[in-house]
Amino acid sequence: MDLHLSGTTALVTGASKGIGLAITRGLAEEGVTVVAAARTAGPELTELAARAAVHVVPSDLSTPDGPARLVDAAVALTGGLDILVNNVGAVQPRTGGFLSVTDEDWTATLTINLLAAVRTTRAALPHLLERGRASVVTVSSVNAVLPDPLVIDYSAAKAALSSFCKALSKEVGPRGVRVNTVSPGPVSTGLWLGTDGVAATVARAGGPTAEDVARQAAGAAVTGRFTRPEEVADLVLLLASDRSANVTGADFAIDGGLVSTL
Repeated sequence: MDLHLSGTTALVTGASKGIGLAITRGLAEEGVTVVAAARTAGPELTELAARAAVHVVPSDLSTPDGPARLVDAAVALTGGLDILVNNVGAVQPRTGGFLSVTDEDWTATLTINLLAAVRTTRAALPHLLERGRASVVTVSSVNAVLPDPLVIDYSAAKAALSSFCKALSKEVGPRGVRVNTVSPGPVSTGLWLGTDGVAATVARAGGPTAEDVARQAAGAAVTGRFTRPEEVADLVLLLASDRSANVTGADFAIDGGLVSTL
């Protein structure tokens, strides 16, 4: 299927690894000029930028003015924006329970998982509106609808993020900008499986091994496995393209059937 993306421009946040890297790679393979935002590029993103139309822009989206500076750099590099992918995010399992989560923890979680997307979207929106037809795809999480005390602050931030995107879609849809969210369950990335990922953090708190934690999480899905980053990327690319031109204000779970409710 031709996604009709060749010749367009995109900004992807959190692009150095995992889902963000897979999205950046997928867009580049479709002929998109991509601005890849990351605190540090990493070897895989650096290699991709050396052989594709990918511009790496070091960015700290946890600061109030970081998103606006990023968008200014992206527009300077590409001349405008057709696609924004809000992917940056982070999670820290709260193995000590709710009372261990400080105001500073809440602020950090809400900043990187909600305000980074809000601020980046606010800065990018005038440029997207100029295009007449544009797309915002935001990576949320199944935790937006599956609140979990282990990630209580992350769940709350992702619920707010999904609500923000739904509300924005109603405002800007009539002006040609589609806004959708993708909500992965556990994905086979460092966020879950790395040395400081969810599985390892839970294991260090006592109980099963990291492998057992990951196995249990995978077993909660109907398919019995984690989602691959490339599978999330394929869904994001479809939503970014005009093949889904009448899809807006929608959320798409990609969780192997983990969420069992309608």
